[in-house]
Amino acid sequence: MLTILLRIYQYLIALPILIVATLITAITTTISSFIGMANSVGYYTPHIWAKLWCILMFVKVEIRGRENIDKNTSYVFIANHQGAYDIFLIYGYLNHKFKWMMKKSLEKIPFVGYACKSSKHIMVDRSSATAIQKSMEEARLILKDGISLVVFPEGSRTPDGKMKSFKRGAFMIANEFGLPLVPLTIDGSYDVMKKTSRTINPGKIILTIHKPLAPVEKSENSKEKMEALMKESAEVIKSALKQEAK
Repeated sequence: MLTILLRIYQYLIALPILIVATLITAITTTISSFIGMANSVGYYTPHIWAKLWCILMFVKVEIRGRENIDKNTSYVFIANHQGAYDIFLIYGYLNHKFKWMMKKSLEKIPFVGYACKSSKHIMVDRSSATAIQKSMEEARLILKDGISLVVFPEGSRTPDGKMKSFKRGAFMIANEFGLPLVPLTIDGSYDVMKKTSRTINPGKIILTIHKPLAPVEKSENSKEKMEALMKESAEVIKSALKQEAK
């Protein structure tokens, strides 16, 4: 009976409110970006929007390790990707201004995709070496003065709850720009909303912010050191996961 009442509430009350909030957020973000406020209004509006998705769907959030980061420092945040709620968790509760690194194809999402593009999130075009270089140059202009980057180095959501191997992109950016890497552990998002499900379950997600890791020095930017940094980052993230998610 409680499950039925929950679904009625979600579909008839919460979702309509959240759909309207999403449209308002996308429009507000786009307008604020055009008038030069992408890093203020363009950040805080989605910040509130993301919290709404958690509050109205009865998803509790616990943050650990916030003292490990400085709001005035630019970082490359790397997080495991358990589910769709990772977006709301980081946007709503990291409390650090940042840009997403996302596939260029996501620009096609109605309203939201254009809002992301206009607010200067890093839309990665992997169609050619020239396109990739252009994405890197755009990132160089944006990632400064406390503006950070958030990347899911697994590339996509886990299909089974277990963490997958990392891709090199985020680590290459951190090394190229000399930015500290901050591992983030997301634990609980998979149970709230799996990749294969459209159902949102009430629950608790824990976001652990680990201590920054130094990037590989350019003079020492060997393949072996890069692989070691990727392995260390993965182990740090796994250290705060439940055993079945490692």
